[in-house]
Amino acid sequence: MNNTAAILYKKDGYDTSGKRLLGRQAAGEGFLKALVQHGTADSLYCYADSQTEFTEFCQRIQPWMKRSRQVQWLPTSNHQLLAQAGTIYHPDPLLSKVAWTRRFGEQRAYSICGVTHTIASTGVMEGIGDLLIAPVQSWDALICTSVAVKTAIERLFNTWAEYLAQRTGGKPNIDIQLPIIPLGVDCDAVDQGDNSTNIKRSLRQILGIPQDEIVVLFVGRLCFYAKAHPVPMYLALEKAAQATKTKIHFVQAGWFEDEREQVSFKESAQMFCPSVNCIFVDGRKPEIRAGIWSTADIFISLVDNIQETFGLTPIEAMATGLPVIVTDWNGYQESVRHEIDGLRVPTLMPAPGLGLDLAFGYLSDSLNYSGYIAHSSMTIAVDIDAASRALVELIVNPELRKRLGENGRQRARQTYDWKVVIASYENLWQELAEIRATASISTPVLPNSPPAPLCDDPFRLFAHYTSTTPTPNLVLTLGSMSTPEHWQQLRQNWITNFGADRRSANSNIDAVLAAIAQHGSLSIETILRQHPDVSPTLLLRTLLYLIKFDVLRVAGSS
Repeated sequence: MNNTAAILYKKDGYDTSGKRLLGRQAAGEGFLKALVQHGTADSLYCYADSQTEFTEFCQRIQPWMKRSRQVQWLPTSNHQLLAQAGTIYHPDPLLSKVAWTRRFGEQRAYSICGVTHTIASTGVMEGIGDLLIAPVQSWDALICTSVAVKTAIERLFNTWAEYLAQRTGGKPNIDIQLPIIPLGVDCDAVDQGDNSTNIKRSLRQILGIPQDEIVVLFVGRLCFYAKAHPVPMYLALEKAAQATKTKIHFVQAGWFEDEREQVSFKESAQMFCPSVNCIFVDGRKPEIRAGIWSTADIFISLVDNIQETFGLTPIEAMATGLPVIVTDWNGYQESVRHEIDGLRVPTLMPAPGLGLDLAFGYLSDSLNYSGYIAHSSMTIAVDIDAASRALVELIVNPELRKRLGENGRQRARQTYDWKVVIASYENLWQELAEIRATASISTPVLPNSPPAPLCDDPFRLFAHYTSTTPTPNLVLTLGSMSTPEHWQQLRQNWITNFGADRRSANSNIDAVLAAIAQHGSLSIETILRQHPDVSPTLLLRTLLYLIKFDVLRVAGSS
């Protein structure tokens, strides 16, 4: 079975302890933990730049290891080692460079697998667009976390392919697989029963909330343009409070990008929902992230921006048995079944063609990414009355809250539990291996052609710069710097010894110099024949390095 992958490891993709907690980091940490706990392969592979990063990887996964497994480091300096794992997993959708790198070796050696998070930035959109011209294969995959994001990627592929056809006369094929596998949650880690009740009692006491009053919860980054604008939520909550004559406590668990936004959030809460007790807690703290769900009766997330693609927090809320109110938007449309797990609130956005000025501004750098998504989100409307009605319905009907919450709990366990999600990953990796074994290569490297045309062998691209190149019958003799004293000076000087790791070993060089000293001169062909176990490429480059510093000299040259 070939159902494993080497994990490309960079701390930023899997760490939730920083000052800026992003959704991709929470998802990355959850994925890595789940792969360690629930993956069925006997070995774990870490694809990292250095031994230091590999050690950090081992330390990160150690608390999650439930059984003894071999953990192996595959250095990024040797991509061909990825054949041992069969697949390289990238925690992002930027796979073009990996595909070009693979083309320097056997393209059938391994598969490439990435995953989507936000795709709204030009960097990501260009990276996804590059997949149409990169040498990706039918045994590669870009995992889409939702139908919504897959549809957006297919639209991007199609419009870019149409342009390329118009520009070049040929429309490229889309070879990469686009499977849909959602993000996951650890249902077993959710506090339930007595423990949940105790946490609820304790946290409500700390927050000053009576045990019998209604708590509505939002979890996520507290950023009006990158997650959810709070004011529609505030307005809906105020309407619900007035309609039900109920004291509502609105807990917002997250973190602010800056002080200005923090002040504005809190002023807006006082201004637009004065009847509601708005409480802000730091969602970056692990104990808050784990326990805050237990305090709530209802979860709400009225996301209204193009940056969101999946939406993990409603799944986490469902796993804890909370009924959810979400916008009818992006991945929420799939994860939350209306009137089964929760209630979806209609949204309204401008028709296509009304945002070209925003696209131009972003492309021309007169708008940065934050400005681009902020201006977009300010024109996306949430049905506030519908959100208010949903809140009223759940506030006055505890039985409905219970029924939706239980349905959501079952759905989270059946569809979004990491055990299920990791099994889907392993099935995908196995399928890619089967395709890899039989499918033809879509872009084989042609003889005497560069694997990566835009990053060619410098000695081919600039071959016309030189007077000449060495031939096998070129004869070499010792130069003035071949004495042991001079040769030692060259080895000790940084600027003359630079690049030693990409030349033949000093023992081989000494052997070449000794042989030339013995015979007076030798041809390059003879030197290569005398060292059959040494890379001819490295040895030839080494000979030119020795000529550069007059350790060797071309026979007949002065």
